[in-house]
Amino acid sequence: QVQLVESGGGLVQAGGSLRLSCAASGRTFSSYAMGWFRQAPGKEREFVSHITWNSIRTYYADSVKGRFTISRDNAKNTVYLQMNSLKPEDTAVYYCAVLGSGSYYFAANYDYWGQGTQVTVSS
Repeated sequence: QVQLVESGGGLVQAGGSLRLSCAASGRTFSSYAMGWFRQAPGKEREFVSHITWNSIRTYYADSVKGRFTISRDNAKNTVYLQMNSLKPEDTAVYYCAVLGSGSYYFAANYDYWGQGTQVTVSS
């Protein structure tokens, strides 16, 4: 069993930055591939970013590429999402998750989820 706790969300003006954190329980965090997803009101949960267990590969949705950066610190059991140049359309609840198997792109392939953290970007 893995528990994930997101933090760092909040209200920010367009053009601003936020850094989300996701703290994980468990001694095997370093072996997990991790992802970030987001869900806006009335919309499906969508892929944002993914990082392999060893940070060698990272992936981003086209909508955030060049603005968001995913990273992890396995010594701290934490994965981060640095979000710069935020736009109103980035407003959503952001979730981190542990990949089970299959493509990193699909939410259904992730086994464990945090409770989410709200990000609101005002125009």
